Amino acid sequence: MDTPASRSVYVAPSLMAALDALDEGGAETAPFAGGTWIMRAPIRHEPLKSRYVAIGKIPELHAIKVEADVVEVGAAVTHAALAVALTELPEFDVLTAAASRSANPAIRGMATIGGNLATTAFAAADCVPALLCLDAEVEIASRNGRERTGLEQFLTMRSTLAPGRLLQRIIVPRRGRKTVHARLPLRQAGDYPTAIVCLAVSLDDVGDVQTARVAVGSVEPVARRWERLEATLVGHPLNAAWAAEAAAGLADEFTGRDSVEVPGWYRVRVLPGLVRRAIAALGS
Repeated sequence: MDTPASRSVYVAPSLMAALDALDEGGAETAPFAGGTWIMRAPIRHEPLKSRYVAIGKIPELHAIKVEADVVEVGAAVTHAALAVALTELPEFDVLTAAASRSANPAIRGMATIGGNLATTAFAAADCVPALLCLDAEVEIASRNGRERTGLEQFLTMRSTLAPGRLLQRIIVPRRGRKTVHARLPLRQAGDYPTAIVCLAVSLDDVGDVQTARVAVGSVEPVARRWERLEATLVGHPLNAAWAAEAAAGLADEFTGRDSVEVPGWYRVRVLPGLVRRAIAALGS
């Protein structure tokens, strides 16, 4: 069987060693962390790389730093570890839920947050819309230094990153806000989601929405913010029925992706119901 194990795999002892190996290997070399997506490439009829650089032994890529104004997460942190680390931080409920509900326990123990963001063909990634609504940034490392960019920008450029660049960490600002992650699995818990809606809102003194960030995942090939719904929610109280009605009137901006499991139109149709569920959870 053609797997990364049957090809050249270099276990990098440090971040700089990994960057050197990735730069020298060029386009036929890729990083290997949890491997949950790469190992299934033959099933998707996708070619494997000639060489992989294993980054799972690099300490700084496993670090989670919780500071007063920001949380920094290394790219090799697993979903399971991330969910545990954020449990006592209610402002990150959306990310805790995304990390703890994705796939199944075995995958969550291996899949990394960096892989979730960097994999271009995985539209159903739970953590991507969660981090979008939290206004996350990413830091990309190369031999020439570090570059920080917003996650929205990263999603547009990740497929064209030059060889030798590696997603090193995710930076998420801490703000006074309420957040929630709502997903509709295909059939049961553990399945890929048909659609995902993630919300982060702050409220004013009378309980009206002061700021809102809404992100949608799994509906289109790439997760994105729902800016028209964000603008509609601002200035209004958290009313689930009203928000669902507003979402229904704005859902035509999405073009759902077809798959063997779910037609695209159905992914769009369930969005108002997910908005209703999310707003109800925020108001409880």
